Amino acid sequence: MARKALGKGISAIIPDVSLVFDKKKNLLVDIPLEKISTNPDQPRRDFDAHGLEELSRSISEKGILQPVVVRSVGDDFQLIVGERRVRAAKLAGMKKIPAIVWDVSHHSEMLELALVENLQREDLNPIDEARAYEKLIKDCGLTQKEVSQKVGKDRTSVANALRLLKLPAEVQSRVVQKTISAGHARALLALQNQEDQVALAERIIGGGLSVREVERAVQRKKRQAPRIRVARAQKSPELRELEERLQRFLGTAVRIKRAGKKGRLEIEFYSDEDLERILGVIGVR
Repeated sequence: MARKALGKGISAIIPDVSLVFDKKKNLLVDIPLEKISTNPDQPRRDFDAHGLEELSRSISEKGILQPVVVRSVGDDFQLIVGERRVRAAKLAGMKKIPAIVWDVSHHSEMLELALVENLQREDLNPIDEARAYEKLIKDCGLTQKEVSQKVGKDRTSVANALRLLKLPAEVQSRVVQKTISAGHARALLALQNQEDQVALAERIIGGGLSVREVERAVQRKKRQAPRIRVARAQKSPELRELEERLQRFLGTAVRIKRAGKKGRLEIEFYSDEDLERILGVIGVR
């Protein structure tokens, strides 16, 4: 029986991969780790340290169960698939790693293979996934429909993933860190102002807001926006600055309304947990 040399992701791209292995007896080789350079277009940017430690221990006990995939570049090799395994192998103190050498000469072909394989593994974080889709479209010239066909997802899923890249970097970072979910992030996209998106993302984290609560908060914010713009236009720069300082301090929307020498301070909260958080910030227990 022909031995399957590659994993699920790559075999989906090249269905007869076992035949490729059979015809090229030297395809699977042990390569010194020092001769393997990483792929600069690797879609995965977030390598969880704890996960690498676990994989490293598994490699120490059981070895590499699935070879990495490389291409020849002069006397050295460039990684196409398997950067986590390479990193973990180095942690485990290995000097060599089993690798399958592919005859891939064009950069665009290597890029597409690496991106599609990673996307098919379904363990990328939502932002890395979105960046991978974007690269397939911009660098490989694919349409959203073609991307969806290659990775086995519907076009709407690809389009929704790409929308996350419209969020400010601070919010994208929160998604990568898993302090807010992709569902939270998509709800934030309904806000036009990036400062509002960042502020509400911080309230999600501080107040433990659900996606439904965020959607309601967004709708309230959108209804208030015209009134707030008019009110802010009538306020002095000093009062607007004070509002902004309070909003940054409390992590929520704050409005100061003056009526002569009197006035009213309004502080918004979006759940019981959010209220408890705000009370804690101002020292009320």
